[in-house]
Amino acid sequence: MKILQIIPGTSNFYCGGCIRDMALFKAFKKLGHDVILQPLYLPIFADESNVDEHKAILFGGINLYLQQNSSFFKNTPRWIDQIFDSQWLLNLSAKQAGMTKASTLGEMMISMLQGDQGCLVKEFDRFAVWLKEQEKADVIILPNGMLLSLARTIKKEWGIPVICTLQGEDSFIDALPEPYLSEAWRLFEELTEYADALIPVSYYYADVMKKRLNLNDDKCFPVQNGISLDGYGEMNGIPNELTLGYLAHMRQEKGLDLLVDAFIHLKQKPEFSHLKLKIAGTITRAEHSFVEQLKERLNQKGFLNDAGFHVNLSRDEKIKVLKSLSVFSVPAVYGESFGLYIVEAMAAGIPVVQPRHGGFQEIIERTQGGLLFEPNDFDSYVAALADLLSNADKAYNMGKQGRQGVHEHFSVERMAQDVLEVIKRVQN
Repeated sequence: MKILQIIPGTSNFYCGGCIRDMALFKAFKKLGHDVILQPLYLPIFADESNVDEHKAILFGGINLYLQQNSSFFKNTPRWIDQIFDSQWLLNLSAKQAGMTKASTLGEMMISMLQGDQGCLVKEFDRFAVWLKEQEKADVIILPNGMLLSLARTIKKEWGIPVICTLQGEDSFIDALPEPYLSEAWRLFEELTEYADALIPVSYYYADVMKKRLNLNDDKCFPVQNGISLDGYGEMNGIPNELTLGYLAHMRQEKGLDLLVDAFIHLKQKPEFSHLKLKIAGTITRAEHSFVEQLKERLNQKGFLNDAGFHVNLSRDEKIKVLKSLSVFSVPAVYGESFGLYIVEAMAAGIPVVQPRHGGFQEIIERTQGGLLFEPNDFDSYVAALADLLSNADKAYNMGKQGRQGVHEHFSVERMAQDVLEVIKRVQN
């Protein structure tokens, strides 16, 4: 099968959605399918050896911004646009603060959802020309619902099935100010008619999006995320050093400040005086101030030297950090559509502690690889962490269960097969 898989690039950092999409791409290739990976917005940032990281960008982020904000750039010739789509310039722009902050992107979001009927028509016309120049695929996979306007163009030019993953759109759109918030949801719902199938990344998120978009069951097929288990190796024994860990975007919405507060609280107890903290993940310029405030909070309590911050790790480095932990936690304050990072921690044999909301609950219930605490209840959170940190055998056995559960239910091979089943269903 020839599959065109579109992926939003991130240029210089890893994101959960892109990690998931890259793993799916690799699994399709391994199964013998002809898969073309096409980046939008920014260059691909990946550690996959079989990815062309120098492929031409469609809907380059700088051109979108210029066309959105200046009538002059709505009519510039292609040779000028190509300058702004150059890899080095896109990589430079991606490092700027707030590039993907939802609250500042209202107008751009509406324009993207309007597609060839909005002010970004030049980019959508270019996409239509690009499709004409490509060998026709059997199916196209879009990475998220905010790109469903592409489906309208795809249907017009190729008339092939369009599959669209749903992963985290609600929290992004809900952060938009009015009137963009209501208009984005209205356009989103209208555009679902151009998708042959929508694939939410969890059963929880399927229920959310069915209600938000008025979807019927015959178009919505949940497929839980999976990860590549290559490189995780055998499970380590009980670690010599008691360590609490975090791996996600270093943002307040992910509950990083709550984790730091819990660490400080535990450190002040004699039984946890030797506890260490490892914080790893993505940080953009927009989060620097927040992270520095957390470091200052740790410093004031005398615990900064017991905390390590690890930014934009490679896949091998990430696995090494995960396997060094005793307990893992990302206490996100909102309902995540899935939570790929807890599956990664479980794959390393590390038990997790997560709030009882979003996609976390179904993952932990299926793997038995962690504990759930009540959201917005700091005492419940600290108690759950203390339970595992104070009982090495319990934590080890729970980590072992989680690892087995990931191998059984959350591998990328299983995810790829489930997505292929959805594709076959819409092709019949």
